[in-house]
Amino acid sequence: MNRRRAISHVMQFFAASPLVYGDRKYSEVQDPIYGPVNVMDMAAVAKKKLDPVAWDYLDEGSEDESALRDNRKQFENIVIRPHFLLHDVSKINISTTLFGRKLRHPIFFCPTGGKNCVFPDGDMDTAKAAAASDTMMIVSSGVDTLLQSGKGPKTWWQFTTAAEFRSKQQMQDWAERLEDRGCAGISVTVDIYHVSHRERSVRNRLVRGWCNGKGIPRDAQGNVTYQPDDVVWTTGEYPPDRRLPTPTWDTLQRLKEATKLPVIVKGIMTAEDTDRAAKFGMSGVIVSNHGARQLDQIGATIEALPECVKAANGKIPVMMDGGIRRGTDILKALALGASAVGIGRPYLWGLGAFGSRGAERVVELLTSELALDMGMAGVADLWQIDNSFVRVRH
Repeated sequence: MNRRRAISHVMQFFAASPLVYGDRKYSEVQDPIYGPVNVMDMAAVAKKKLDPVAWDYLDEGSEDESALRDNRKQFENIVIRPHFLLHDVSKINISTTLFGRKLRHPIFFCPTGGKNCVFPDGDMDTAKAAAASDTMMIVSSGVDTLLQSGKGPKTWWQFTTAAEFRSKQQMQDWAERLEDRGCAGISVTVDIYHVSHRERSVRNRLVRGWCNGKGIPRDAQGNVTYQPDDVVWTTGEYPPDRRLPTPTWDTLQRLKEATKLPVIVKGIMTAEDTDRAAKFGMSGVIVSNHGARQLDQIGATIEALPECVKAANGKIPVMMDGGIRRGTDILKALALGASAVGIGRPYLWGLGAFGSRGAERVVELLTSELALDMGMAGVADLWQIDNSFVRVRH
């Protein structure tokens, strides 16, 4: 073989080899944002940069943190079963459609409170990252000006705990305003009507308002400072009676009748509640334990997902969040019937590490892992993924 033919064979090999995918020139990876190679690395960078009290607030679960551990541990009990040669995997498509909206990938940003402890004006920077990465976002507050400017995420749902549902007219006016602003859905969080005991923050004597303001206040010596009227998180007190009643399924049904927007119930963990959501006319559910920050000993969301999918029986889409850290986690959730997956802590890690660019980079890491994992598992499109691609260890 002469030299020209040898070079030609080498070039053909590299052209066909997936090993060249993702390679960047040395000069292109000097930006520190390329240091973290996965979302856990991003967490390590964020932990070094954040105030320790802020890190505990971001990282903790409630009480014994059993559900927090379960959210990750249960992914290890699910094994991927690849199927080869059934599909041409030379091109991978991770786009999907949800409630008639085309999404570039099946990942969405969950609503998270207290972002200002992670990054100044955290809600705004998160929305910028969602827009830059074309990620669907459930927004709570603090991003109205960005949405009005047309520079916010293309697809967004409005978060609520039903505070706007005190009267039928208030509910309808609120829903109409959302429709006018281009909202794509209403996500009602149903697992947060009482405040949990998050014991790391209790021990840190956290004032929860800090994370909605300017972060953890410290003096010149580095000590946390308090004002006389600051209310610190404590335990050992019976929850006071709520001034207003909490919503019921009838409340959500009235909301569905008052708007053309999809109404999604977030915080579902059982087949029974999934079935009720469908019967009361809800558009979809998100299987979620609130990042393991509310009721503890509730188990993992990936563990609850199959019974919820079975109960939905194809009538409404079932999404999930909790514990997503890898492309393989997303692949497993999709195989178990999830229509899309939400992330919370991962994008907050990116935000704490590098601001909006960090949150955008987290999406890039997860979507690239998902695409590669799909190709290696033998699927080229999300619709090709079904429960034959996973086995649950008992």
